[in-house]
Amino acid sequence: MASKFSSLNTISLLLFMFFFSLSLANLLPIFNSPETLCNSTPHPSFCKCFLPYNKPGTIHDYAKISISQSLTNAINFLSLVQHYLTLPSTSYESTIRALEDCQFLAQLNIDSFSFALETIKNSNDNNKLPGSLTDDLLTLFSATLTNLETCQEGLQATPSASSILNSLSTPLSNGTQCFSVSLSLFSHGWFPETRNGRLLTERKGIFFTNMKKGARKSLPLQSTSGRKLLEAFTDGVSVSKMVVVNPNGSGDFATITDAVNSAPNNPASSDGYFVIYVVAGVYNEYVSIPKNKKYLMMIGDGINHTIITGNRSVVDGWTTFNSATFAVVGQAFVAVNMTIQNTAGAIKQQAVAVRNGADLSAFYNCGFEGYQDTLYTHSLRQFYRDCEIYGTIDYIFGNAAVVFQNCKIYARLPLDNQFNAVTAQGRIDPNQNTGTSIQNCSILAAEDLASSNGTTKSYLGRPWKEYSRTVVMQSFIDSLIDPSGWAPCSGDFALATLYYAEFDNTGPGSNTTNRVTWPGYHLINATDAANFTVSNFTQGDFWLPATGVPYFGGLL
Repeated sequence: MASKFSSLNTISLLLFMFFFSLSLANLLPIFNSPETLCNSTPHPSFCKCFLPYNKPGTIHDYAKISISQSLTNAINFLSLVQHYLTLPSTSYESTIRALEDCQFLAQLNIDSFSFALETIKNSNDNNKLPGSLTDDLLTLFSATLTNLETCQEGLQATPSASSILNSLSTPLSNGTQCFSVSLSLFSHGWFPETRNGRLLTERKGIFFTNMKKGARKSLPLQSTSGRKLLEAFTDGVSVSKMVVVNPNGSGDFATITDAVNSAPNNPASSDGYFVIYVVAGVYNEYVSIPKNKKYLMMIGDGINHTIITGNRSVVDGWTTFNSATFAVVGQAFVAVNMTIQNTAGAIKQQAVAVRNGADLSAFYNCGFEGYQDTLYTHSLRQFYRDCEIYGTIDYIFGNAAVVFQNCKIYARLPLDNQFNAVTAQGRIDPNQNTGTSIQNCSILAAEDLASSNGTTKSYLGRPWKEYSRTVVMQSFIDSLIDPSGWAPCSGDFALATLYYAEFDNTGPGSNTTNRVTWPGYHLINATDAANFTVSNFTQGDFWLPATGVPYFGGLL
């Protein structure tokens, strides 16, 4: 009998030790060699150059080293750019503009890596982060790569900057590889946990907490005007202050720029929105919402009533990045009821109406008018609802995580021998959480294209960068779209690495029988399509309710 109990006790002890070891294995950090971790990144050789060799550590240890290295790289690159800006030989205005873009973008990268390191350092357990913060940092790391790529593109497109580009090519390449390694190690080391229902992702300990949760119904914005429209939209939205722009001098300001400058610097989200009401009229000015003007809301009197217009272009010596009539960087920006134009025309090539690099930003019931490169969804998380977008070549482009919902997307008549491409998405790294999602929109021919002889070909998109990612779902696609659906950019470039997908579309242009057969093209199901909805792709449930902009989070 004693031996029987002894055997049972031994078995129980062995089972306890087995399950305890399993639990302990889940709690203890997993140590890896730098070689093992680096081999999982897009740039193994570069990764191994700066991680401490033969010193095992966790992926979190090495990610923090990599992020710190990326910060140092960004600081050094900014110093190098500033050096070239001070040289007497840097006299061409176009070169100065390209370098100023690089200076601006490098400072954004410094801000992002500094914030990331501080966030990880200050977390209770720096190997774990709330899911919302993980999304924030993944978004910021994705944007740092985009910023560096944008700097390089501007220099490449500026003939007078060729010698400077040659000097900066190695620092740019090193920076790209360094940032890519940081993004890869972070994305593999930190995984989003179950979210806690906050209405806005956390940034420096600040939240929107006093807003009505859930989607609101669309407002009859075209049949409502002036103060009534303003009151209808801001009902339920926290507002700190409201100012009026009227060019006749009867408002608080005569220009939009003066109103933006009057907004507080770096406000807390709990303060609510600083609202700028822009009375109907035509505003010939270039508007910039800088990074320190956060939680700013701009409301006009409607599409084609409040109009902001400019005509900068690449042909006239501007970079694509700084050709924008309206540029946004300040976090949580919201625009409602206005049209923004670039009137340079098709002959002037790239000419941006709006460039948006503002995280957690939304445009509602706005019009965007241009030809090539109309709407530059540059970076971070964005949402567009009930908007009208006009253009020809690559007229929705950039590398944000962006959803277009209930929008009308119009292809215009391009120059002779040109074709239309609705999108040119710019994802450059497989770990970036970016892409363009078009949901419940209508893709149509503008009046000039519809009344032409019908020889112009139009496509849903083409791959601007190697990992270009665009999804068109639950949308109406008219007959203007070529049966092949998508166009190559240059030979077979990116055709195997891109991700283009369609789901549940309607209309004469939605027939997929003769679509491209590229390795990266997909017809997806509802499960896959759900990954590109507002809730999942932009974490919209945690920040859009605060804006007052209506939306639906999932599939229809």
